[in-house]
Amino acid sequence: MIVDCAVYRDGHRTEGPDDFSDALAGAREAGGFVWVGLHEPSQKEFDLVSQEFGLHPLAVEDALKAHQRPKLEVYDDSLFVVLKPVMYEPETDTVSTGEIMIFLGDSFVVTVRHGEGDGLTAVRSRLEREPEMLGKGPTSVLYAIADTTVDHYLDVATELQTDLEELETEVFTPEGGGSRNTASRIYNFKRQITEFRRATGPLAPAMSRLAGNGLGTLGTAVPFVADEARPFFRDVSDHLTRVNESVEGLDRLVSDILSAHLAQISVQQNDDMRKISAWAAMAAVPTMIAGIYGMNFEHMPELHWVWAYPAVIAVMAVLEWVLYRLFKQRGWL
Repeated sequence: MIVDCAVYRDGHRTEGPDDFSDALAGAREAGGFVWVGLHEPSQKEFDLVSQEFGLHPLAVEDALKAHQRPKLEVYDDSLFVVLKPVMYEPETDTVSTGEIMIFLGDSFVVTVRHGEGDGLTAVRSRLEREPEMLGKGPTSVLYAIADTTVDHYLDVATELQTDLEELETEVFTPEGGGSRNTASRIYNFKRQITEFRRATGPLAPAMSRLAGNGLGTLGTAVPFVADEARPFFRDVSDHLTRVNESVEGLDRLVSDILSAHLAQISVQQNDDMRKISAWAAMAAVPTMIAGIYGMNFEHMPELHWVWAYPAVIAVMAVLEWVLYRLFKQRGWL
């Protein structure tokens, strides 16, 4: 359950007590903070952590159940932030999401991770190599996690843009434009865009509030976030805006590609129907003439004429040739 637990003072990691209460008390006395990292804890396991750090029960419930939208909640003793990291599988061209819940207090950070995505070990190592940033307190942890998550959004958006260009090429080639497999790929790609948007879209208001662009319900700034850290969150918010604009552009383009693909299918079907109609018209002429001469009436024109049969065949051939040339000139054949 516990991936890592450390006490940080003056931007450096220090050895602290194993007990959460002693570690939190020592961190407060020294002006530092405690960072506890958890991965998919059970309710019984998480109860100990929530009691020691005084976490709000509603936030604890969200952290245990997971499947939350990205959001920012302000409680009396802590902030609760939900982020959804995005993973991209190039082999299957699929987008999947995990979840990171962050509890931020005056002297502690508790991170709860769900899913099989990358852990926070790299983020922790990066911060430990930057004592100046880590010295800003718990806010630095929230910033580093948000910055890493949003930067990875940009990478995924780039991968999706590449996939969209390949899909666009496939749609507008004569061989693949009308295939059923192409329609399936377009639909699957739109689902990936939707999954991506669920992770990036709802996060924008939260990042805007952390950056100081939005105030709480009482007209006050978000607590537990140092004023000197707000420019960093503005940078994250700007990157997130770029991601959301990219996602919107991808969604519009894939909708346009789908419309173009459906139009191609409709044109192809109309072309097929014209060809079928042309061949049916050509087949109707000899059928009509043969049907007339096949009625076996005794008194029929040319019935006993020796050249009647060749003449009828010749008339059929001439009419067929005239119809063929007519349909060919109009592009039906």
